[in-house]
Amino acid sequence: MNVFLTGSTGFLGGKLIKNLLQDKQSEIYILVRNVEKAERLRDSLPAADQGRIHIFQGDITFPHAGLSAEDLEWLTGKIDAVYHLAALVKFDLDLRDELFAANYNGTKHILQLAESLGVKKFYYVSTAYTVGKLTKGIEALYPTDGEFHNPYEESKVKSEHLVFSYRDKMDVSIFRPAIIVGDSKTGEADSQFTLYGFMRALAVFKRKTERRNGERTYRLVAAQNGTSNLVPVDYVADILSLAPHKARPDKIYHITNPHPPENMKLLKVIKEALQFEHLTVTDDVTEYHLDEEEVKLNSLIEVFKVYLSGALTFDDRNTRELIEGTEIDHLEMSEETIEMIIGAGCGEEEKVRV
Repeated sequence: MNVFLTGSTGFLGGKLIKNLLQDKQSEIYILVRNVEKAERLRDSLPAADQGRIHIFQGDITFPHAGLSAEDLEWLTGKIDAVYHLAALVKFDLDLRDELFAANYNGTKHILQLAESLGVKKFYYVSTAYTVGKLTKGIEALYPTDGEFHNPYEESKVKSEHLVFSYRDKMDVSIFRPAIIVGDSKTGEADSQFTLYGFMRALAVFKRKTERRNGERTYRLVAAQNGTSNLVPVDYVADILSLAPHKARPDKIYHITNPHPPENMKLLKVIKEALQFEHLTVTDDVTEYHLDEEEVKLNSLIEVFKVYLSGALTFDDRNTRELIEGTEIDHLEMSEETIEMIIGAGCGEEEKVRV
């Protein structure tokens, strides 16, 4: 099978490529903005596989993904399936235009490209947080006029509807990962993953305040009964790699954690990994006010707080059906695995700082 990928130089994309290459008949075509980064990815693979990686420079925010006429002619009729992973993952309210340019317009351009190339199958990697302000996630489209926490969620919901509008032109399937974290076996992670941005913000605050205020304690506000739906990157890549042979048209697949860690336990692990001894977590600020420094701490992580404030559940029966009969087990993340992933993430943060 000839597979075309966007977002291939990201950590998830690299894992997925390695999985797809296990089928020795597959050829992988990747769309990248940074050719040098793509070449480094290709050169990191076994020599026997490197010739099966074909690099094309382009940009999803342009029509035809910015590909040249020669590239378009060469690719036409050669691609069996497209994985669209590329996206902008930011939660700031003032980035709405930028988010829609990358996530909605980018998806439109890749769908149009897939149609023009004669592609038969299209796999869109969305997010479980298209659920917005609902409390239970279902493996179906949500209304485009729903309530969202931020424009990122809105852009992905509208992109999902756009993908389904092409189902009379090709087989389309949507995959919705929750909060992607490091590898469940090694802890290896991408510092750009959402959880690590949260950890980085805490680490920066810790370093600055330690110099000024020494031993004082700071309060972080999070929901006592909230959970964080963490999924290891290798689990996500393993499920995505089943798509060409097992995904059903017009289906949505949640790649989520059936037993997510409670926020209080997770934040305790993060606190210990960062050695932030003077951080406490509270869910009740009704009887007192946060002081100026604590307000600053909580504002640093404001964009993440909506994902610390509830206990979402996700139906994943389509995914359980997808993995049935394969070597992939339904996700079970032990406390030890979570601690290992968080610890490895703190190590990556330390490398970046040094």
